[in-house]
Amino acid sequence: MHDEPNDSLVRAGSFSVEEKQAVYRAIHTRRDVRDQFLPDPLPDDLVRRLLEAAHAAPSVGFMQPWNFLLVRDSVRRQRIWEAFDRANREAAAMFDEDRQAAYRSLKLEGIRKAPLGICVTCDRDRAGPVVLGRTHNSRMDSYSTVCAIQNLWLAARAEGVGLGWVSIFQESELKRILDIPDDIEIVGYLCLGYVDTLYAAPELEVKGWRSRLPLEDLVFDESWGHRSVALAAADVTPAEAAGQERPDF
Repeated sequence: MHDEPNDSLVRAGSFSVEEKQAVYRAIHTRRDVRDQFLPDPLPDDLVRRLLEAAHAAPSVGFMQPWNFLLVRDSVRRQRIWEAFDRANREAAAMFDEDRQAAYRSLKLEGIRKAPLGICVTCDRDRAGPVVLGRTHNSRMDSYSTVCAIQNLWLAARAEGVGLGWVSIFQESELKRILDIPDDIEIVGYLCLGYVDTLYAAPELEVKGWRSRLPLEDLVFDESWGHRSVALAAADVTPAEAAGQERPDF
């Protein structure tokens, strides 16, 4: 075993109060955007920054399984919307009758309105058949790709760019439209564009589809079902938490 070279390590101190507040603000004001997109195209340098943020995500065995397929052509986006529309009508029929009307009233995509689409994929063979960290959980490469999407989403929020994740489609149909090989997994189709307004809370919450669950109901200590007493006592807002300095180390 050998020591790591000194120049491979950096100090791991906490961010400044302002930097922490910016991170928490991006997290807590991020929205799944469906209908607030402006038509202005996104500059290439901005798109590059967003993709660099996505590419900086952690990945199992450092395999970096993602690809980003950029879709700007309006004709192709129309075909993608038609694939969504077919799947969305199938999805509506899966809900109970009293829920179908509410479902149909929701706008669940911005495929034609957003000036940029990004299809994010996972190449499960990129690092060979045996991948460090994937040996006992075969889905870790897909989870890694989701981390890349989350990075992109938060960077987009910081840049004033809205992002909506479309998941309602038949994967085989979207692959045909985008010429994606059969062995490549589609993880998400993202709609991106500038926005000047966002919902103050998640849209599905605003429109009465679901409410946010209390965090205290979702955290257990040591074993399943044991509520976390310490967490309930530590009731601070993200802004308050960002203001609590931590010693550098």
